[in-house]
Amino acid sequence: MKDQLPAKAAAWNVELEDTRETASSVLGFGVREGRRVVLKLTKWANDEQHSGAVLRAFGDEGAVRVYESETGAVLLERLEPGEELVSLVRRGADDEATTVLAHVIAKLANHTPPAECPTVTDWGRSFDRYVQSGDQQIPHDLVREAQDVYNALAASQRTTMLLHGDLQHYNVLFDRERGWIAIDPKGVVGELEYEVGALLRNPGELPELFTNRATIERRLNILTTVLPLDHTRALEWAFAQAVLSAVWAVEDEYVVEPTNSALRLARSLRPMLDE
Repeated sequence: MKDQLPAKAAAWNVELEDTRETASSVLGFGVREGRRVVLKLTKWANDEQHSGAVLRAFGDEGAVRVYESETGAVLLERLEPGEELVSLVRRGADDEATTVLAHVIAKLANHTPPAECPTVTDWGRSFDRYVQSGDQQIPHDLVREAQDVYNALAASQRTTMLLHGDLQHYNVLFDRERGWIAIDPKGVVGELEYEVGALLRNPGELPELFTNRATIERRLNILTTVLPLDHTRALEWAFAQAVLSAVWAVEDEYVVEPTNSALRLARSLRPMLDE
């Protein structure tokens, strides 16, 4: 895949200066027509294959700008200095980071999804696949309960819209001209309450923080103050998505231990659903 970067850069008139590689993509950093840009190629068919179409649907509303795109390839503006929002949490400013995320969610809300986008119902089919797989890493009673909650929420959604689908601390970067900007959307169609699930189980490096009940309550209070969210539905989505996240980890062939941070969050959230 890395050897395909020069050809795509030439096709899109990009002068490459540096290249990097992640688990799922290859990145080229360079210049086009005096603008600093990022060229991204995905290594295989995954949730970000159509990120260009998703970002175009968001327009300039809180998301990184797209200059060129096709399936599996996208040319983006380069955000400077590109500081990750997680840096605020590392400095002890979790409330500030949560407020930033709430305002980014508000900017991304109420856009029409492109045809390529799956729905939250589509994503929820992973529950069935997990149960049918016979895997025993995640307690099946927890999977069934999360699935029931998830399906009930999906069937009773009110206004649905294009959602980022993975809006959390590593996918929001700072730009000195535009402020905090979202990158790397998966793109999914659902109600606004669904969007907060990813941020509640992050930053992944700080599970002791985000699985703590006081943190959960404080974050939800900030989110429901800034955004027109139903607190109960946001809480229920977060629980169901935490278990679904562990299911996805199994699908991606990771070992899921009982100490898995998403499962720890689910256990913290579970008693809150009855209150």
